[in-house]
Amino acid sequence: MGEIVFVGLGLHDEMGISLHGLEEVKTADNVFIELYTNLMADFSKENLEKISSKKLQIVSREELEERSGKLILETAETGKVVLLVPGDPLIATTHVALRIHAKKLGIKTRIVHGASILSAVIGLSGLHNYKFGKSVTIPLLSENPSETPYEVIAQNKKRGLHTLCLLDVKVEENRCMKICEGLESLLKVEEKRKENIVTMDTLVVGIARAGSNDPTVKAGFLEDLLGYDFGGPPHSIVFPGELHFMEAEALIVLASAPDSLRENG
Repeated sequence: MGEIVFVGLGLHDEMGISLHGLEEVKTADNVFIELYTNLMADFSKENLEKISSKKLQIVSREELEERSGKLILETAETGKVVLLVPGDPLIATTHVALRIHAKKLGIKTRIVHGASILSAVIGLSGLHNYKFGKSVTIPLLSENPSETPYEVIAQNKKRGLHTLCLLDVKVEENRCMKICEGLESLLKVEEKRKENIVTMDTLVVGIARAGSNDPTVKAGFLEDLLGYDFGGPPHSIVFPGELHFMEAEALIVLASAPDSLRENG
């Protein structure tokens, strides 16, 4: 039996892969890459192929989810396979399922971790990592938006915790939810639920292009962020819970939040 090595690509481009991850690619018999679980704005498959001297075979959502990664599992029966994944390789539950299947078949698995949006938003915002609660994904806008993100924010707020909202990405359709669209979706749910969880005066942190050389981080009240230009994708939103005074100061200095936060931090 061979093995599958799950390698994280990081957040923005082909230079985000670690030296360890690159070495795994160079010594693999076959290298697969999926690019649908997250958008890497400046990633170049061709550049990574040049750097690694390896041909990268793209695998689709259908192959990994509907076929349970059959192609990768069969290939790994006789050699070393690397699966390249945006961000950290096992944040997506799809890849956890593949690892479980591999282990049951007696195929060895290893992980080379990469930079994750989960840690990037913490570093960029200055919020404390131990004060984040459950994270949630906001689906692309529909007439009847999902109430789950609203409920997760409400649950975390009751405990004084921050909420990271990942915004839906459909790479195959070249569609990425913007911060303003995510906020509008939540406001629609607020209009229905009327629980004062997400209102125009709710404090929000918007983050765009985490992991790049020009990320945008802006904190403010929801009303102000609705019309703010965050630039290109990918986008994420954080709804802060109770703020430590250092967190309040960080949002003011690092994310241009209103000075009034000092009074509440």
